[in-house]
Amino acid sequence: MTSATSTPVPALIPPRTPQARWLHCPVPLPDPARRLVCFPHAGGSAAFFRDWGSQLAGIELHTVRYPGRAERIDEPPATDLRVLAHAIANAVEPLADRPLLLFGHSMGAAVALETARALERRGIRPTHLVASGSRNAAYPDPEDSAAEQDDDETVVARLLALGGTDPELAADPEFRSLILPYVRDDGRMFHSYLPRPDDPPLSCPVTTIVGDADPDADRRPWPTLTTASHREHVVEGDHFYLVSRPPFALLQAL
Repeated sequence: MTSATSTPVPALIPPRTPQARWLHCPVPLPDPARRLVCFPHAGGSAAFFRDWGSQLAGIELHTVRYPGRAERIDEPPATDLRVLAHAIANAVEPLADRPLLLFGHSMGAAVALETARALERRGIRPTHLVASGSRNAAYPDPEDSAAEQDDDETVVARLLALGGTDPELAADPEFRSLILPYVRDDGRMFHSYLPRPDDPPLSCPVTTIVGDADPDADRRPWPTLTTASHREHVVEGDHFYLVSRPPFALLQAL
């Protein structure tokens, strides 16, 4: 754990960016009861959640577009997770005229956490934060969380072990040249993101979802990160359980 003074979040990304730059809404609703904002995992993009918008009754889906990939491939990748979350909060703020549910998977759970903190600083309280691929546990030792600089074969083997990556696609040289750079960039950013003693707890409830065969779940002491309730759901599957078993029923119930 490192110490830090309370300083304003640096404006690496302009505070007033077009909402479409940061968020994609695959199925706009004329009068949504709620809005769901989904944060992809390390190396992931908004397309990971592209089919969710038609599966959740009355809930309008918005998926986060990280820089440095997909439709933003020409932009530099984010290097500071808190700065990234601050920029996402700017884009999410106009959506707060309806109840907001935040869902983040793996690294996305941490980005969602910091986005929720940024929103609460502005007086906007999400109705719920769902941290998928994350479990209630003590923080890992920072020395065990160093960003990996392994060769391509080792990184690809790790992706395949986690599930969620097609082996045939992972063997394609073009796929590797496109995807692996921002997998590494995300890893560096995520592993340099450490808790601070002055991090404020959330005031919204938190639910964590973890696969029973997940060897690489993000670990955080979630009950200490909110003053509201915390619940953990253990589901069948590995780190990418949500590919074959999306938690639609749980999200609908929340």
